[in-house]
Amino acid sequence: MSLLEINNLNTRFKTMDGEVAAVNDISFSMETGETLGIVGESGSGKTQLVLSFMGLLATNGRADGSARFKGQELIDLPVKELNKIRGDRMTMIFQDPMTCLNGYLTIARQMTEVLILHKGMSMADARKRSIEMLDAVHIPDAKSRIDRYPHEFSGGMRQRVMIAMSLLCEPDLLIADEPTTALDVTVQAQIIDVMNELKTDMNMGIILITHDLGVIAGISDNVAVMYAGRICEYAPVDDLFNDPQHPYTRGLLQSVTRLDSDSSRALHAIPGNPPNMTQLPAGCAFQERCEFQREICLTQRPVLHRISEKRQKACHLEAL
Repeated sequence: MSLLEINNLNTRFKTMDGEVAAVNDISFSMETGETLGIVGESGSGKTQLVLSFMGLLATNGRADGSARFKGQELIDLPVKELNKIRGDRMTMIFQDPMTCLNGYLTIARQMTEVLILHKGMSMADARKRSIEMLDAVHIPDAKSRIDRYPHEFSGGMRQRVMIAMSLLCEPDLLIADEPTTALDVTVQAQIIDVMNELKTDMNMGIILITHDLGVIAGISDNVAVMYAGRICEYAPVDDLFNDPQHPYTRGLLQSVTRLDSDSSRALHAIPGNPPNMTQLPAGCAFQERCEFQREICLTQRPVLHRISEKRQKACHLEAL
């Protein structure tokens, strides 16, 4: 049984400008112990994909299709049942810890509350477990710092606190939404190391949502590239970086500076802008920005299909 299995997932939002097709016919699966990176430009549907199966969409949003977590269907699951899963067996780290941590409460109060709610622990046991998790994410002097407030921690340390909180109940799946965006490069590397270490120790799956390809390379086993609410390429991380098979993936990789590249080479920029999600084109959503555009791309939407045992792409080109 897969840890997470998504089939034909669609998400729509009703707005004043029309219906936004945020997630379109997404299907994939992942196993226990796997790290799946989801990458794409802002607005590509990465976060809405995850919020769809976690039942955290805005009130004007609606998801349909199937999302099974360890065999249990999540779509349309009553909130009471979802709450038994969220924060316990499935947890999420958001981009800015200061918007998630309560500035009026100590770290101890916020961490012990999770364990008392989900595990029925006593306050003493919950505090002991919380200190152990702060130690696990390498927060110095965790025993005394647990009684401090969020503003007394640096940005990197606050993110470590969020990771520790998300792992208190030893979840099967950790979802990290842009967990390193606001951090400098050194702290980013430290956070990635912590996540890799804890994944091995706890044998959990990780979904990492980011636009940073360097972070993807440092932690992911497989990568799903999203564009206009669809997966346009899915591949093992090394295959994707060494031999991208979709024009959009290639454009993303060419726009990033590499240490082994010619320093005189100008950075590539993908021309144009992502499409209006309320008025998606009839054919390929990437058609107006693609240097390989053909007539079929204007009228026929490419279907995500298998091109090898572990790779899939949605493109009319046979190969780049």
